[in-house]
Amino acid sequence: MLYIVPTPIGNLEDMTFRAIRILKEADLILAEDTRTSAPLLKHFGIENKVFAHHQHNEHKAVSEIIKFLKLGQNIALISDAGTPAISDPGFLLVRESIKEGLEVQCLPGATAFVPALVNSGLPNDRFCFEGFLPLKKGRQTRMRTLSAETRTMIFYESPHRILKTIDEFILYFGGDRSASISRELSKLYEENVRGTLTDLKNHFENNPIKGEFVFCVAGCPD
Repeated sequence: MLYIVPTPIGNLEDMTFRAIRILKEADLILAEDTRTSAPLLKHFGIENKVFAHHQHNEHKAVSEIIKFLKLGQNIALISDAGTPAISDPGFLLVRESIKEGLEVQCLPGATAFVPALVNSGLPNDRFCFEGFLPLKKGRQTRMRTLSAETRTMIFYESPHRILKTIDEFILYFGGDRSASISRELSKLYEENVRGTLTDLKNHFENNPIKGEFVFCVAGCPD
């Protein structure tokens, strides 16, 4: 069995009992960064074998992992935070495991965009998750396409690009478009800033920019 195991995005109390049990029982744990996962595993008394599985080695490692699964091994995949395969490594391994007829189970658990969407106050009955926008090639084309999107849009962004992204959103969506930015979700200094895109620009031009950001933008009015 391949288990996809979400881990907390900040607060360790968000780890589920089932996730702890699966990680303790697994024959092997695949971690995006073993150094990042080490404190988490130590905190919950998990001492299983851990190997790195990240975007730089996943294509080479997938065939070897498939072999272990076919031998009856139970393998658990975790990312640095949140649910694997959501803007993190994992999709390739899941796809290839399914192709080989192997069992795959994804546990429910922490992921950043769901709480950000729910507490944004924007419509959440229909939405589109965009993750990280392309850094260069295709970025402007994506922006133009999304300018006509009527569903609430969700993006991930890094601190050093957040002001640039806000400026681009104002250019393509208009400064009066409603939006919300959540950062440091579930952590001590969690912050949720709501208003128009212009309001958000003013806020982050005058306040510290730290942490991981989830950006929710209202869809284009009908």
